[in-house]
Amino acid sequence: MRRTEYDAGQAAKRLKVPAAAFRWARHTGLIPAPDVSSSRWSRAAVEALGADAIRAAMPTPPIGGGAAADRIAEALGTPNVGEKANVTAFVVRRFVDRGLLVDLSANADGTLHHPAQVDQVCRREDLAELVAADTPLGSEQAAARLRVRRADWDHMVRLGWVRSPQSIEVRFGTSRAGAVDVALYTTASVDAIVPAHPEVDWEQLRAVEKGRRSPLASLRPEPAPA
Repeated sequence: MRRTEYDAGQAAKRLKVPAAAFRWARHTGLIPAPDVSSSRWSRAAVEALGADAIRAAMPTPPIGGGAAADRIAEALGTPNVGEKANVTAFVVRRFVDRGLLVDLSANADGTLHHPAQVDQVCRREDLAELVAADTPLGSEQAAARLRVRRADWDHMVRLGWVRSPQSIEVRFGTSRAGAVDVALYTTASVDAIVPAHPEVDWEQLRAVEKGRRSPLASLRPEPAPA
């Protein structure tokens, strides 16, 4: 039985083009919007597409988030060498959130990117500032950056003053039974807390001794807008 409609993956297979190239062509407008539903094209629409043009729009294979991070680090003059990377895939994901990069992957565990678009981002004059803003901080690092106790930081998270865009799995030992999800926060979102909450006496908060109740403990999260 002949297929009468196609999703993106099926259309790419029908045209014999890489799925990532098809997604890039869709992003750039080379491929028109689906005509059957929000995500499906008719057979006629797919057959009218130019496979050669789709391939030409992405002549080289996509690169993963880690490789994109390496290129960004190299552009900043701080190559990712050794165990501690100067730019991580976390930053690349935040660039996707900002709309600076397009994720061409259908896999939630990783990202794929057009090499030329990554190179374009690497040429930005504000690249260093963007990377600094999107650098990940764990809870302990965030508390230290704000010069507050970890208990105070936990209340800020509870109050919804900051949100984690991504968590990573950290294992203790070799067993998955010892794995925990660790929330990461962008440096920019941590730095934004103090100016966003002038009602807090920050010097007083920072002076509270270890073991004492946090002044934030009595606060309640603001209700979500209707």
